[in-house]
Amino acid sequence: MSTVIAFPREHYPTLRIEEDASRDVYWAYMHGNHEVAPVRSCFNNELVGDLRRYQDELGARLRNRPLAQQDAGPVHLVLGSITDAFSLGGDLALFSSLIQERNRDALRTYAHEAVRLVHGFHAGLHAGAHTIALVQGDALGGGFEIALSCHTIVAERGAVMGLPEVLFDLFPGMGAYSFMCQRVSPQLAEKIMLEGRMYTSEEFYKMGLVDVLAAKDEGLHAVEDAIRSNRRTPHARAALHQVREPVPMAELMRITDIWVETALKLGKKSIRTMERLVRAQSRRGGTASAAREVS
Repeated sequence: MSTVIAFPREHYPTLRIEEDASRDVYWAYMHGNHEVAPVRSCFNNELVGDLRRYQDELGARLRNRPLAQQDAGPVHLVLGSITDAFSLGGDLALFSSLIQERNRDALRTYAHEAVRLVHGFHAGLHAGAHTIALVQGDALGGGFEIALSCHTIVAERGAVMGLPEVLFDLFPGMGAYSFMCQRVSPQLAEKIMLEGRMYTSEEFYKMGLVDVLAAKDEGLHAVEDAIRSNRRTPHARAALHQVREPVPMAELMRITDIWVETALKLGKKSIRTMERLVRAQSRRGGTASAAREVS
């Protein structure tokens, strides 16, 4: 019998955690503090910290299970959001402030923690978990990158996704290129990164960047279908995870260090564009119209 346990908010203030240990299905919904106060759906330090702590805690629990339980079938971790947007990406307000302060150390600390976060999903918490991104709203910049880091992307029709960093003369530095190159050609990955265009989930599905395209409001059902499908071939799925060459942490760290140095070179025009994007996101409640507004 399935029993879902919801964690008290104080454990992870920015998340809503629901666990169905009887089925080995774990749900992490971002922006849980949206229920208490309005938030921008971005990866601020608090959200990154909560997600990293949950990854570490859940990963340790999974690795410490009895061997018989570990062999019982695949574990699934689903990443979603309780706001209208999946994620608008990195904390641009923080980036702007740190760049203007020339605070390299703080910017690098944020970037390294973000890389550890995406790599945790990519590596299945280092515990053999199958990670699923449930994209029910816009996934921009770092939001799209964290979805790409998951093994399966389930996106609802009408969701808008893309990498707008080039609009302020930066590039997505949390793994977008490496993760996309596992799904599409390097040429297409570069094109998507450099043109700054927003795509629909339907377009990315045709390209192979979205695995499952669900009808509007049917994303949860599509995730459950994907979980059932994985359970029908557990050994084949586990073997494929081992066969597929993962993106090394060292590669992601090298890229994000380049991102930090590039960010510190941005001039006043780029900073103004970044700040306009922050304001546009807030006004429009987190839709991808913000990126179009400043393009």
